[in-house]
Amino acid sequence: MPQHCPTPRELDDLELLSTGALAPIVGFHVTSDVAPEVEQRAPASVVETAEPDSERLISLSLPAEVRAQAEQAGAVELVDPEGLPLARVTVPSGEVQPLTHAQYGPFRDLYLTPAQARERYAGRTWVPVTDALTVAQVEQVRALGPVVLVALVGHGTPELSPVALVRATCLVARTLPDAAVVAVPLAAHDDPEADHALGVQVLATYAGDDPVTALADDDGDYAPEAAEVVARDRPERDEQGLVLFFTGLSGSGKSTLARALMDKILEQGTRTITSLDGDVVRRNLSAGLTFSKEDRETNIRRIGWVAAEISRHGGLAVVSPIAPFDETRQQVRAMVEEAGGAFFLVHVATPLEECERRDRKGLYAKARRGEIPEFTGISSPYEVPTDADVVVDTTGRTIPDALGDVVDALAESGYLDLRDAADGEEPLRVLFVCTANICRSPFMELTARHLAGDAAIEFRSAGTHGFPDHPMNPEMTVTLEPRGVTGHEAFRSRALTKDELDWADVVLTAEAEHRQFILDDHPADFRKVFTLGQFVESLAGHEDLHGRALLEAVGSRRTTASPDLDVADPYRRGPEAAERAAAHIESLLRAALAALTPKASA
Repeated sequence: MPQHCPTPRELDDLELLSTGALAPIVGFHVTSDVAPEVEQRAPASVVETAEPDSERLISLSLPAEVRAQAEQAGAVELVDPEGLPLARVTVPSGEVQPLTHAQYGPFRDLYLTPAQARERYAGRTWVPVTDALTVAQVEQVRALGPVVLVALVGHGTPELSPVALVRATCLVARTLPDAAVVAVPLAAHDDPEADHALGVQVLATYAGDDPVTALADDDGDYAPEAAEVVARDRPERDEQGLVLFFTGLSGSGKSTLARALMDKILEQGTRTITSLDGDVVRRNLSAGLTFSKEDRETNIRRIGWVAAEISRHGGLAVVSPIAPFDETRQQVRAMVEEAGGAFFLVHVATPLEECERRDRKGLYAKARRGEIPEFTGISSPYEVPTDADVVVDTTGRTIPDALGDVVDALAESGYLDLRDAADGEEPLRVLFVCTANICRSPFMELTARHLAGDAAIEFRSAGTHGFPDHPMNPEMTVTLEPRGVTGHEAFRSRALTKDELDWADVVLTAEAEHRQFILDDHPADFRKVFTLGQFVESLAGHEDLHGRALLEAVGSRRTTASPDLDVADPYRRGPEAAERAAAHIESLLRAALAALTPKASA
């Protein structure tokens, strides 16, 4: 009987099938990479009363060779990544015969079957959870009485990593009078409507006759107990595990650039680093592999797996194989992203003619003579990346000059800033945000620049719903003159973009609504986005800190972004409203700038 290790999604589906959580679905819809007309649908006995969409969601894709062997044997044995047999699946019917279940894993004691959960927690309200609970949601749950918080940790379902979601849910449960936590590996299948229906079905199976209550949508702050878990699970880009993947022809300069980049990282001294050079890996991790297409892909996947594991733990890996095939590069990208790391692709696009001219090892000449079969660029193709983060041609360039392209692209991405600071430390970058970028945020930008004087701080402003190139609101410009603030004549509005957010060290908004607008699309930025009033309130207790040290401190321990701290919108409310808003902003800016830099005007 053939064995097969399913994908993470399929393993989640298998666990739910084995425990009866997907009832009335009791088996897989077995597919393979053969022509669709060859596939056979599961019989009615496997999906007794389920809807066709739900049936098709719970699928098991077998490689063609495994499918053929399974049909001959009548079944396939599914194993976990370590080779432990979990179940037998009949082919083609898809019926599941459980053999065992996962024995280990974080919070494994919380993975209950529906029968176990009902026996233990009958009579409670069941609440599905896919993200860390907010302050308001905790109060909603508190009012329900005895509850079971059902952490939906299946592949692709939770907003957080599965472990972080369960940890955050458990921490919140401890603050409630009577709350239990159950983990259910309900996976997503890229069909939101059908996935929702499946989720409702699974929750009903767990709850039985007890009520199921959905959490209210809430964009407020996370509960304090969960906020720290979220912060660790969604690190800032410059704290995230990172794989720098150099690809290009032999002789393109990718290994030389990779080594030069590693030297620069080590000189900066802020990150540990692991090199996975193609030639070095060949001698160690992939000894015995040939240069056939199949073995080259195996080599890259091995490199990718190691790099992904490094990124999983916040490390930085530099990878520099030829990696000629797009499919394999995409597989490595998926491994890294699945591990929670970032994948940064550098295409060293030095032309074949230049690579041949360099040819220090004589490899191209041998390939031209037919002595080296399947040589990339000569007798085997190189598929040019279309998704590179930076493209570098080293022809006629010094290494420092070519490396500059990579350094600049990394800095712009926010993952790693290796640029040499001119005249000491890089200036702080402050972005002010309101709605249209014509009233409050331009007042903040211009007034802050006036108050900061020659301090090493840069200021910009933008609007969440702003139109480009509009002048500042006339009633707000009137409030600038008595304060000695100039520059409004040249000001033009602009809409908020991701580039602006990436540029900023701190983002200060006029209202809590603007802050939440940003965090809805960019949740990883939550440690640097505040309302202006919230930022000033968060300064308490940090009187001895300034600059980046201050931002790090208030980013870790901030007050709530209460609407009471908002700067009221003066638009079309008359000159008195404009002056009230200006006075409010000025008082907040003076406090904020005095804390950000000792050089700020008081």
